[in-house]
Amino acid sequence: MKILVIEDEIELLVAISNFLTRENFICELAESYSKADDKLAIYDYDIILLDITLPDGNGLDLMKSIKKHQKKAGIIIISAKNSLDDKIHGLDLGADDYLTKPFYLSELNSRIKAVLRRKQFDGTNILTCNEISVNTESRSVTVNDHVVILTKKEYDLLMFFMINKNRVLTKEAIAEHLWEDNIDMADTYDFIYTHLNNLRRKIRVAGGADYIETLYGMGYKFTDK
Repeated sequence: MKILVIEDEIELLVAISNFLTRENFICELAESYSKADDKLAIYDYDIILLDITLPDGNGLDLMKSIKKHQKKAGIIIISAKNSLDDKIHGLDLGADDYLTKPFYLSELNSRIKAVLRRKQFDGTNILTCNEISVNTESRSVTVNDHVVILTKKEYDLLMFFMINKNRVLTKEAIAEHLWEDNIDMADTYDFIYTHLNNLRRKIRVAGGADYIETLYGMGYKFTDK
């Protein structure tokens, strides 16, 4: 799962990033309105943590960009303001939750997981496709009730496909989702094939079907048909 943290307090920004990275989230950071606006227009996110007070603008104004470019993302406002009007305004604009500073990082983590369950997993921790089952809480994968051990990248790749079932995913989108901003430095996308082949092989060895369809010249699509 990929998260954009928009927060101008650098110490808090780093603390959130370090904590969520240990929780196996992919984190990208923006400490200003302008940097956040640029990222929202280019990259896709599962969750956006949005501070209201930014040095170069009001975080709530970013909601327009979020709603335009990030239609599937869950939005959690994090702010030092405890005003009821701010909270109502943020929720009315489309935020999924509101957390007032100071807060425990463990609480933030729980709220992120709750938003993900509501937005992407129909309120459950279990994501299934026929014989493949993923427990998003324990990050465990079973095929035909047999546990399949995946690397972090293989797990993230499987999740990305299952969440976007029946959608064409380009190599660029897959690479950017898994490797964050660092993908801009990559010369090729050959590493995708390695992780993809390993994922397919492990599912096949466990008796599962290959639901990842290769669309030459376009990308890949995960389908249960």
